[in-house]
Amino acid sequence: MLTSLVIVFVIAYAAIALEHPIKINKSASALLGAGLLWTIYALAGGDSHKVGEELGESVMATAQIVFFLMGAMTIVEVVDAHNGFEVITKRIRTTKLASLMWLVGFVTFFLSSVLDNLTTTIVMISLMRKLLTKHEDRLFFAGIIVIAANAGGAWSPIGDVTTTMLWIGGQITTLSIMKSVFIPATLSMVVPLAVTAYILRGKPVESPQIRASDHGLHTTDFERNLMFFMGIGILVAVPAFKTITHLPPFMGILFGLGILWLVGDLVHRKKEDESKQHLTLVHALSRIDMSSIVFFIGILLAVATLEHTHILTSLAQWLDQTVGRQDVIVLIIGIVSAVVDNVPLVAASMGMYSLEQYPTDHFIWKFLAYCAGTGGSILIIGSAAGVAAMGLEKIHFFWYVKKISWLALIGYFAGAGAYLLQ
Repeated sequence: MLTSLVIVFVIAYAAIALEHPIKINKSASALLGAGLLWTIYALAGGDSHKVGEELGESVMATAQIVFFLMGAMTIVEVVDAHNGFEVITKRIRTTKLASLMWLVGFVTFFLSSVLDNLTTTIVMISLMRKLLTKHEDRLFFAGIIVIAANAGGAWSPIGDVTTTMLWIGGQITTLSIMKSVFIPATLSMVVPLAVTAYILRGKPVESPQIRASDHGLHTTDFERNLMFFMGIGILVAVPAFKTITHLPPFMGILFGLGILWLVGDLVHRKKEDESKQHLTLVHALSRIDMSSIVFFIGILLAVATLEHTHILTSLAQWLDQTVGRQDVIVLIIGIVSAVVDNVPLVAASMGMYSLEQYPTDHFIWKFLAYCAGTGGSILIIGSAAGVAAMGLEKIHFFWYVKKISWLALIGYFAGAGAYLLQ
C-alpha cells in the first residue's frame, strides 16, 4: 500500500509541475491525486472507520486554511474594488524596478512577521498589479514576495504555521526564536533580493494607465481610505484575535469579513443598485480565484494521506538512522518541505523528537523553524504563499524553477550557514 501511495503522490506532483506542457489544469491533477490516495488508503487500510475519522480530521484542517484563504482574498478584492490600494501606490515615487524590488522585499518581510505569510502574499501581489504593467516583471516580484514572506514568517512565532506550531507546543519561546532566527531569515531574503535587483538594474517601472472608466473612480476618497484601512486592519488584527480568544485564524478573518460587509452596505446604502453592485461583498466573492482554492483543497488532502499513513514519520526516522547529524537532518527536512507541505513535516519531527530529549529552545527546534519556514520557497508548491502566488499570477512551475528556485536555494543555505556559525 505504502509504495502505491508514494507512486500516486509522485505522479500527481509531476502532473502539477508539468501543467503547462500537458495542458491539464493543476487543480484537476491535485483533486485526482487526492481522490486516488484516499481511495487506495481506504481499500488497503483495513479499518474503514479509522480511515473515515482521519479523513474527517484532514477535511477539518483543510477547511480552516481554505476558509481563511477565501476570507483574505475577498477582503483584498473589496479593497481593490474601492481602489483602496491607491492609498499606497500613489505614495510610491520610485521609477526604477530595482529600487521598488528592495522596498517590496523588506515591506513583505516585516509584514509577514505580523500577519501570516499567506495573507501577506495575497496583499503584496494585489499591490503589484496596481504598480506594474508587464506580466514578466510581476512574476519576478511574485517570486521575491514568496521568498520574503516565508523568510519573514520564520523568525516570528505568529508569522508561519510551523513556527506557531513549535511555539504553541512549547518547543520555542518568543524572544529566543526572534533572537536566533532573525539574522538567518534576513539573509535568506536579502541574498535573492540583491541578485534579482542586480538583474533588474536600469529597468524602469511601467505602471498601468488609470482609465476614467475604472470602477474605483466611482468611489470617494473617504470610501477608499475607509475600506483600505479597515481591510488591512482586519488582516493585522487576526493574530491578536487568535491570541486573545484561542480560536483558529479563520474565525477571525470571517468575523472581520462580516464587519467589513456590514460597513460596506451602510456606506453604500443610498446609492443606486447599478452603481454600487461592483462594490459589494457579493461581487467580491464572485471575483476570487476559486481554481486556486480547489487546488489548495486537493494538495492539502493529498499530503494528509502521507501524514496519516506515517510515511513522513518513517522518512524522518530513516534520516535519523542514516544521516545521524542533527544539523544535516534539519537541512534535509527544509529541502523536503519544498516538495511536501512543511506542516506535516514539522508535526512528524515534533513527534519524533521529545521535549525530554531536546528541551525548549534547543538548537534543533529553532533551526527546524528556520529550515521548514524558508525551505518551502525553493519550489512554488512548497508553501501556502507559493501556492497562492501560483494561482494569483498564473505562475508556471518550471518558470519558477528556472528563475526563482536557485535564488531561494542560495538564500536558504546562506541563512542556514549564518545560523550554524552564530
